[in-house]
Amino acid sequence: MDIHFNNVIPIPLSGIQHSDKSIWGSEFSLHKGEKVMLNASSGKGKTTFTHTLAGIRKDFNGSIRFDEREITSFSPEEWADLRKEQISFVFQDLQLFSKLTVEENLHLKNNLTDSFSSSELKQMLEELEIDDKWSVPCGILSMGQQQRVAIIRALCQPFDWLLMDEPFSNLDVENTQRALSLINNRVNDIKSGFILTTLGENHNFDFDRELNL
Repeated sequence: MDIHFNNVIPIPLSGIQHSDKSIWGSEFSLHKGEKVMLNASSGKGKTTFTHTLAGIRKDFNGSIRFDEREITSFSPEEWADLRKEQISFVFQDLQLFSKLTVEENLHLKNNLTDSFSSSELKQMLEELEIDDKWSVPCGILSMGQQQRVAIIRALCQPFDWLLMDEPFSNLDVENTQRALSLINNRVNDIKSGFILTTLGENHNFDFDRELNL
């Protein structure tokens, strides 16, 4: 699935002066399989961008198409199918269920598509050095641990695009590299793409494209 933007301006950001390099108000396309860094300072619309592509926000002018379909035309049921099969997210606020354990949070997502076995989920937790948190409620984990759980949860489905809003903001360099390696391997395995928002740090990764807000 390709994503096409045509003169998109979020209404809350319409009064802000955007740079000539900004994607707001421009025309461009993102093609499945691309690994994209979306670079912007705070307040320029990174979270708005993510929420708009999730169908959570609809307050924008211009046109966004998934392939040839305008996203404003999707029904709630179609959005549910898109979020289950074609687009996955790591939101900045993570949206974990704090009273549920790591295991329960992961299985809630994974059981929708049976993407991984329990042993495979535990292996991913081990790769990110939080395998000892399997039975721990997410609400008592550190923010860095919660981010790693949210990243693994986002991988527990098929997707054409993985959208991540500052997914490493509470991780040190070593844990960031572990998480990015896990993400990259999953994306390569299923021949999908990702968009990662950042305040300017490229995490020593060779992105295919850099966009700016």
